[in-house]
Amino acid sequence: MGRTGNQWAGLKKLWENVWADNNLLERCMTDPGSARSAAATASTADHEPAVQGDELGGGSRGAPSEHAAGAAAPAGDPVGTPAADAAPAGRRTAPHTVSKPAGSGLTPRARAGLLVTLILGSLTSLPALSMDMYLPALPEVASTLGTPAATAQLTLTACLLGLAAGQLVVGPMSDQFGRRRPLLIGMCAYVLASAACALAPTIETLIVCRVVQGLAGAAGIVIARAVVRDMYDGLAMARFFSTLMLIGGLAPILAPVLGGQILRFTDWRGVFLILAGAGVLITVVTARSLPETLPPGGRQKGGVPNALRTMRGLFADRVFTGYMVAGSFSFAALFSYVSASPFVMQEIYGASPQTFSLLFMVNSIGLVAAGQINGKILVGRVPLDRVLGFGLCMTVAAAIALLLLTSGVFGHAGLFPVAAWLCVLMTGMGFVMPNANSQGLMRAPHAAGSASALLGTAQFLVGAVAVPLVGIAGEHTAVPMAVVQLSALTIAVGAFAGLCRPWRTRG
Repeated sequence: MGRTGNQWAGLKKLWENVWADNNLLERCMTDPGSARSAAATASTADHEPAVQGDELGGGSRGAPSEHAAGAAAPAGDPVGTPAADAAPAGRRTAPHTVSKPAGSGLTPRARAGLLVTLILGSLTSLPALSMDMYLPALPEVASTLGTPAATAQLTLTACLLGLAAGQLVVGPMSDQFGRRRPLLIGMCAYVLASAACALAPTIETLIVCRVVQGLAGAAGIVIARAVVRDMYDGLAMARFFSTLMLIGGLAPILAPVLGGQILRFTDWRGVFLILAGAGVLITVVTARSLPETLPPGGRQKGGVPNALRTMRGLFADRVFTGYMVAGSFSFAALFSYVSASPFVMQEIYGASPQTFSLLFMVNSIGLVAAGQINGKILVGRVPLDRVLGFGLCMTVAAAIALLLLTSGVFGHAGLFPVAAWLCVLMTGMGFVMPNANSQGLMRAPHAAGSASALLGTAQFLVGAVAVPLVGIAGEHTAVPMAVVQLSALTIAVGAFAGLCRPWRTRG
């Protein structure tokens, strides 16, 4: 009985610690000093390197470089800074700071709390839920609605365009009105749009509904990134993005498999009903458990004119623009795979919907695994720009191999060689996307919503342009997919080298 009582007491204490972490943000809104000291105490275990300066661009404030451990925010920065090496003297430390036991998977840097982290991961996974669950049904949509494959692929383009435009609107709104209100409105609209897609009688109606679905779903993506920027800085932000990639990565792993299984019992309309149900669940949990991370004192004033000035300043920042372009064209290469793979693997190489779903799952596992290697092993030991450059080189090599295979240089290529190089390309994206996003957001500590909107809008806008190009030569060749991927990644490498200039010390 004594041993059982001790175990019960230990479990009760662990629950109290998790609950305390999950409510830390709400307490910190009224006690910012406690927030910063709690973050500083938590980050002591990181052993991150010393702070270096970063150059300014376009009137934006300085941000830590990729070598920084997460230094104190610039003067006037409304957000806390979690990666100082130690808590300053005289400040309180937050209660219930959990130390990391040997061999435990838990981390003391749980500033967001477990539940809030899961919510942010779910919001970040909205594009994958909206796209990947629908992918196995794409040939069926073309057949049911009597439209060619290229027109059916426009439903993907429509959703991407909505995601791009929606972020450009919601990002500045979240800087002005806070994070919660625009997020909840957008999520409610996402649920309604998903239900409308399930009822669409024609391909034209479906395309319009997909645009609205993208516009509404943009709120989850852009505000999730802005919330991360509110809570974290420096290397801690890069680590957290890798954690979100682990959570959000479950969506591309499970969504195509789930979509393929759903098609066993219903048609493509049932897929959109499942999306509507998932939207309802995320909305309810978000409304109950996600606190406001941008206090009134840190919000932007001046409405649309001020938002436009902020975005103009971000565009004038050469380094920010470099990360934005590199991330956007890398995303275009990734999404050219997402949009073309149903036809490439099923129509050209003869894979069944279930085989396609399993191959897509394997490729997504590669993406998630690379993101975890990035966040758990490389960040803090290797400069973020160096990891980003390695990821770009890895994806370019995969794109070259795919072009050679699909063009018949080595004879007729089977399904598995093509799938293997697609897996290499997706794995490389795990080193590219989180670092490009975190490096870009570190350039704008004063306007995380606007910066997140520009990064997301550029990614989905370029991705929307890439989608029709992969099917331009019809359904019987994969060469356009490989050409689009190699071209986009070449532009990404050029932007990274020419604008970010990672070999130079910023300061």
